[in-house]
Amino acid sequence: MTVARIYQPAKNAMQSGTARTKNWIVDFEPSEARQVEPLMGWTSSGDTRQQVRMRFASKDEAIAYCERHGLAYQVHETQPPVARRPMAYADNFSYDRRGPWTH
Repeated sequence: MTVARIYQPAKNAMQSGTARTKNWIVDFEPSEARQVEPLMGWTSSGDTRQQVRMRFASKDEAIAYCERHGLAYQVHETQPPVARRPMAYADNFSYDRRGPWTH
C-alpha cells in the first residue's frame, strides 16, 4: 500500500508563470474515509495527515525523507513542458508569414 506520493506540481493554468513548480511535494494518502456531518453537511475526517503537504528542493531529498521515516512511497515523474516559439501580434501580418492570412 502506498502511503506517500512524491511529485512536482503542474504550472498554474491561469497564469503563464512557473512559480512553485520547482519544488517536489510529498502528499499522504487518506487512511480513513471522509464523513458528511448531518447538521451542517460539511465533510470531515479524523485523519490529520491529509492536512500535511511537505516541500523539498529535490526528488532525492523527498525520497530520503520517506525512507528515513519508513513510509511507502510512489514517485510521479512529470513531463517537461513543450517549448513554444514566442510570437508577437505583428507576426500575423509579416511579409514572410508561413501560411496565408485570411479572414
